[in-house]
Amino acid sequence: MKKWILGAATAAMVLVLAGCGSSTVASMKGEKITKSEYYSKMKATSSGKQVLQQMIVEKALDKQYGSKASDSKVNKQYKTVKSQYGSSWSSTLSTYGYTASSYKEQIKISLLSAAALKDLKKPTTAQLKAQYKKYEPKVSTQMILVKKQAKAESIIKEFAAEDNTTANFGKLAKQYSTDTSTKSKQGKLTAFDNTDTSLNSAYKKAAFKLTKNGSYTTTPVKTSYGYVIIRMINNPGKGKFSSASVQKKLKSQLYTTWESNTTVMNKVIAKVLKKANVTIKDDDLKNVLSTYLGTSSSSSSSSSN
Repeated sequence: MKKWILGAATAAMVLVLAGCGSSTVASMKGEKITKSEYYSKMKATSSGKQVLQQMIVEKALDKQYGSKASDSKVNKQYKTVKSQYGSSWSSTLSTYGYTASSYKEQIKISLLSAAALKDLKKPTTAQLKAQYKKYEPKVSTQMILVKKQAKAESIIKEFAAEDNTTANFGKLAKQYSTDTSTKSKQGKLTAFDNTDTSLNSAYKKAAFKLTKNGSYTTTPVKTSYGYVIIRMINNPGKGKFSSASVQKKLKSQLYTTWESNTTVMNKVIAKVLKKANVTIKDDDLKNVLSTYLGTSSSSSSSSSN
């Protein structure tokens, strides 16, 4: 996404320069650089071509799916992300080369791309069934992390002698867990499903096997961080493949996966560009959209002079 940002100002200049032949950009004693000279140099560079490509794609997306990326939707997402960073938001934007305006532009592009994907690519039954095999509902768990297996085993025995409640497990987490981010919160983790990429895979695999609320691992689970005891707080159940709610979740997971798949998105953008009937007027830039349309950039039959 950041690549859309880096050349935005340059791209605007490219388009301005294209229509201004001899105007002077810079001058010095006995020499000057005209806009036409600057444009000729710029369009010959890979970065200049990439920026023009991005501008064309963005305009085509906005023309066809602009209603899906209203200012209110963009601002809502922006505020959500901003709230997660608090007072460090401005410095975070600066670190990654954004301004508030340019970051909102990226949110808009993301919304437009997602809208195009959902419109132009529909999941097949086979794809949904394959996703269902991997699917796990969003579950809530709590854990106790320790360094030694023997210690974990002793904690399991201690918990087994008490009432199996979230509160009792939480007391043991506060007493024994070495995970500072969860021990003061009864060992509770943020709810997760099969698409989570932040948790240890061994943890997720063991957790998803706990299909009943209140069930817990009776043997320690070895992870790269140590040994954990996992207790299931809430597992809503996988549900039937045919249910509307499961179908909705499966489609959502597929679309999320496809959004980060370059091959899939390039095919979607190609359809958007063909519908836009793009014509490249500068022969030197005729292949600027080749990433999506092959060797001939224009989505019309030929470029015009």
